[in-house]
Amino acid sequence: MREKLLNIIKELGYEKKKVILASGRESDFYVDLRNVTLHPEGLYLTSNIMFEILKKEFSEVEAVGGPTLGADPIIAGLIYQSYLKNSPLMGFIIRKEPKKHGLSKMIEGDKNLNNLKKVVIIEDVVTTGESSYKAYNIALSSGFDVLGILAILDRDEGADEFFREKGIKFISIFKRDDILK
Repeated sequence: MREKLLNIIKELGYEKKKVILASGRESDFYVDLRNVTLHPEGLYLTSNIMFEILKKEFSEVEAVGGPTLGADPIIAGLIYQSYLKNSPLMGFIIRKEPKKHGLSKMIEGDKNLNNLKKVVIIEDVVTTGESSYKAYNIALSSGFDVLGILAILDRDEGADEFFREKGIKFISIFKRDDILK
């Protein structure tokens, strides 16, 4: 399953070209995992692999959430998989900024969470860890016990060390070298 997902990532998500990343850093390659997580087999494989990691590494998890837009399809896939496997997880989405109308919420899906407290932040690609850390802190400030962060890809540009220094458990399915070899 893992090898098949890696092949789909290389085929649909990887591009060798110069880009500026969300972190502001320049890179000579780009990985857009939305092309993978919005593909039927890509989402199926991603959500199955991540669900198994969640149950093994974050066994107390009750809900999964992450920053919009990259985490959205992954969260949907995970909550669907959890239902099929009779081990339901709830999902939530963290906005980039508060909604400008209505309740001005930062977290969508909050009514589904009720008294659930143990959550894991889900990401597609992590570079420095800063955006994941922002989502982590939003979840903490909303009263959740954040067990850690789970990503599809760690670009190996500082996130692992950043989270280790903060005492945050961080796991990724793939690392930079998996994609580049």
